[in-house]
Amino acid sequence: MAAFAPNSALVFSGRGATGARSLSSRSIAKPVAINDQSRARKVNVGVRAATGSIREQAGRRAPLEKSTLFNCKYVPFSGDQNEEYSIDDVIYRSKNGGLLDVQHDMEALAIYPPEYWKALFDERVGKTVWPYGSGVWSKKEWVLPGISDDDIVSMFEGNSNLFWADRYGREVLGMNDLWVKQCGNSHTGSFKDLGMTALVSQVNRMRKQGKPLAAVGCASTGDTSAALSAYAAAAGIPSIVFLPADKISLAQLVQPIANGSLVLSIDTDFDGCMRLIREVTAELPIYLANSLNSLRLEGQKTAAIEILQQFDWQVPDYVIIPGGNLGNVYAFFKGFKMCKDLGLVDKLPRMVVAQAHNANPLYRAYKTGFEKFEAIKAEPTFASAIQIGDPVSIDRAVYALKETNGIVEEATEEELMDAAAEADLTGMFNCPHTGVALAALKKLREAQTIGPSDKVVVVSTAHGLKFAQSKVAYHAGEIEGIVGKFANPPVEVKEDFGLVMDVLKERLVQ
Repeated sequence: MAAFAPNSALVFSGRGATGARSLSSRSIAKPVAINDQSRARKVNVGVRAATGSIREQAGRRAPLEKSTLFNCKYVPFSGDQNEEYSIDDVIYRSKNGGLLDVQHDMEALAIYPPEYWKALFDERVGKTVWPYGSGVWSKKEWVLPGISDDDIVSMFEGNSNLFWADRYGREVLGMNDLWVKQCGNSHTGSFKDLGMTALVSQVNRMRKQGKPLAAVGCASTGDTSAALSAYAAAAGIPSIVFLPADKISLAQLVQPIANGSLVLSIDTDFDGCMRLIREVTAELPIYLANSLNSLRLEGQKTAAIEILQQFDWQVPDYVIIPGGNLGNVYAFFKGFKMCKDLGLVDKLPRMVVAQAHNANPLYRAYKTGFEKFEAIKAEPTFASAIQIGDPVSIDRAVYALKETNGIVEEATEEELMDAAAEADLTGMFNCPHTGVALAALKKLREAQTIGPSDKVVVVSTAHGLKFAQSKVAYHAGEIEGIVGKFANPPVEVKEDFGLVMDVLKERLVQ
């Protein structure tokens, strides 16, 4: 089969040209040899036309030649595979009460060879072409292929950097190929943006179809509410969030407030908020935005595709993900699996889920060989976004781990805070959840499960600035029961040159 380069744009501006030229539909449909990619990209990057917004330009762009064949639908995650639903249906569970999954027509996607998809995805990275400037919508055909570009609600999320943790890996762990996927470098500061752009876009589409959806709602430990409120605000859709009182950071609380959400602070934990929002959405026309809704995972899986793309389609040996409600675990697996099934890569990475000791139901199940799972009452943890004792996506996560010969590890409060602080000393600024993943990595290195030359990606799920309170408390020595091995408090000194010099000399000698 001949290798093709993408055909994604209808207009372009030639170098030195004063206006845009139109390409004929015939030239759009014509395959372009991979050898001509550099020339094709100049044509197809979708440089802005002389007039019109980027949405209007998208409306004039010719679709991929076979794009009408691409489709997706809901099917049960497990159970009767003859049961299926339209992606436009308001439904969250299958007939037997199990989770749903978004299933793509893989045969249709396979019409285009792996080289085509690689070239297409690479072509779209970092552009301002609507909606492909988004790390999620640059993979639109693999996310929600049937949605109109005009219905998409995006803030050009994703495309987060893959940080080479050179000094930390080399000096602390004895590793030379350690990377941190900075998913917190997104619009609202967490990976939740990736899933929310997909979900809110679909809600926007359904509301335009006349579906009686008055609002979108979620239960949240902080980051989901921030993402939902921002994307709903951008679309002009009312949003409602249920938050556990006094269990999220101030930065996480103020985000949905600032974006105009109706915020209900409830005297319970996340699991209690989740039970309430499910009861409410069963009675009122409020669309459920939690990861129980498999639409979220379609956006989140693009982070896995991004990792492969950033490695020039080389597969890492291990990917370590903080786990709470566990939807992200399956989302990453799904992204890697789609790339393998469509021939872009030839293997899957070994997946590792890192849990806080105070909220570790998956870890406990792993220790029994997944023969037994019991929900627990999650105890308070600085990794508040994963303080979940009854994860919705437990079955999804177990499946992903079994398919990749995966591992589950845990970290105590002291281990996770120390790990985050130690890595911060090498230039990072980690959230506590990333600390959980780094602490798990440290244990796996000590056990020699992960080798010094293994290519490892740690997924950082949120920006450290959202958890500044806990970091201040750590460095100030204000956390009961935690010594703070890597604490670095400010040194108080009077306005005296000699005293300042004494402090500097003492520190410089160290």
